[in-house]
Amino acid sequence: MALSEREQRLLEEMERNLYDNEADVVTTLGVRPVPNIRAIVIGAVVAIVGVITMITGVSQDITVLGILGFAVLFSGVMVAVAIPGKPLETSAKNGSARNAPRGNGNFMDQLNDRWERRTNRDPQ
Repeated sequence: MALSEREQRLLEEMERNLYDNEADVVTTLGVRPVPNIRAIVIGAVVAIVGVITMITGVSQDITVLGILGFAVLFSGVMVAVAIPGKPLETSAKNGSARNAPRGNGNFMDQLNDRWERRTNRDPQ
């Protein structure tokens, strides 16, 4: 079913607002999620076991085993995707530019740090 022009414009506007708000939240929080490698590996192993179980159930014509394999597969994927890691802060915790390691942050953060260093030094 095709959307009318008005509905397409509304949909595009909602998508733009969603992307803008998501970017604002990420920059406001100042954190980057670090992937949880352990959860990804465990989820992948469980998903592989689920695929093997599901294929075995289908090939042996055992419906219950196929459904169980799919449930295990789904569980493994959910574990790999849903368990977040610890957030990694992108800026220094105390806000001082001297303690922040060089090269971290985006371009605007680096410019702000340079400006703070320049305005905080004593005139000689």
